[in-house]
Amino acid sequence: MDQAPLGMPALRRLHELIGQLNGSNSLDETLQAVVDGVVAIVGFEIAVVSLAHADGMLEAVAVAGNEEARAALLGHRLPIASWTAELDVADHWGKLRFVPHGRLPADQLIGWVPDFEPLDLPDAWHPLDALYAPLHSANGQLVGMLSVDLPNDRRLPGPVQRELLELFAGQAGIAVDNALVTQQLKTSEETFRLAFEGAGNGMALISLDPTDLGRYLRVNAALCAMVGRSAEQLLQGTFFDVTHPDDREDNRRALQLLLDGDRETLQVEKRYVHADGHAVWVSLTTSVVHGGGGAAEYLMSSIEDITERRVAEAELQHRAHHDPLTGLPNRRALAGRLARALAAAESTGQPGAVLFCDLDDFKRVNDSHGHACGDKVLAVIAERMAGVMRGSDSVIRLGGDEFIVVADALSGPEASALAQRLAEAVRDPVSVEGVVARVSVSIGIAPIPICDGDPKQLLKDADAAMYQAKAS
Repeated sequence: MDQAPLGMPALRRLHELIGQLNGSNSLDETLQAVVDGVVAIVGFEIAVVSLAHADGMLEAVAVAGNEEARAALLGHRLPIASWTAELDVADHWGKLRFVPHGRLPADQLIGWVPDFEPLDLPDAWHPLDALYAPLHSANGQLVGMLSVDLPNDRRLPGPVQRELLELFAGQAGIAVDNALVTQQLKTSEETFRLAFEGAGNGMALISLDPTDLGRYLRVNAALCAMVGRSAEQLLQGTFFDVTHPDDREDNRRALQLLLDGDRETLQVEKRYVHADGHAVWVSLTTSVVHGGGGAAEYLMSSIEDITERRVAEAELQHRAHHDPLTGLPNRRALAGRLARALAAAESTGQPGAVLFCDLDDFKRVNDSHGHACGDKVLAVIAERMAGVMRGSDSVIRLGGDEFIVVADALSGPEASALAQRLAEAVRDPVSVEGVVARVSVSIGIAPIPICDGDPKQLLKDADAAMYQAKAS
């Protein structure tokens, strides 16, 4: 074999071959370019690349030069330990490993054996000889193994051919590693795309660019359906555009926590505004996504429609604090309303009034016409009482035929006038299902003081005033 140093023609061929490797567009193309290059330029008739897998196996994934070898070797998997056993008895030719025939026990022979008669020369290549070039990434990690067989001249390769193969294997390892990384990135991107677009929840990527803060970068179909807008419409605006006006300020504060680095993930419940105008309650989980340098690049949000749950919760809350017959606030709601009235009187310096209302002669309606009729009469009376209230006033059903009215900023004369309107509304005959019922109401008034008021005492005073009114 030629013992001259590596010459310009060989370097030129090597440069062209490396260019082919770097120009490959996929892992399969890169692997095939490696084995094809060995056969076309380096001077071997057979070349095989086995790829290292995470499970500790090496798999033959590309073969060039011989269809019989391709059929026998392609897809063949062996543990890396099996290769190690063979390399342990190899001669070291720089970074190459040469295993002479007969050195490895027959039960440890790996791969396909060519069928030819070796030359009758001291440096003849034997069918059982094997030459390997480990393929490493730029950081030294084993990514695969390049196996070559059958030198063109059927003689052991000399320094020039060895150096050419070693240089080529060094570049091939880096090219294969780059192709692996590219494939992993493409696989990760495709996996992310499928998960993002196919998610049952809404998904969105949101810009953190100060000049474009909050703009949608990517949205999925579930989010589009949730807010009744197309992807094109959403991508033209920011998440503030679809956020309910009452929730925008809270959103800005939450976003600032993420921008300041105080939080990496936030979970909130908020409202979007559907394209047709109705509110959509969502549970929003938003996380900061960092780039390679550690800087925050964008937000990723997962959005779950919780409208049904919020409506059900609101309904339960309403039922807990409202009378099912009349729809008015009930006894449970009274304490909170009295506390708010006392606070308002103290903060504004304007007294209010509590009116205790007890229907007269209502028992006679139930006794004469039944409780079903009585309930309908009560519902009508409750509606009438609510109808004479100011918008800020509250009428509450205490139970049975008793009602409480809480009115803010109401003077003594104004409270008396309100009591008169209530009495007149109740006094009018009530006609239900052919029955005409006539009832009246006794009303006691207790002023809400502007300081040191006590809810229980207010009710006692109003109750006492009501009994005085009933007695008179």
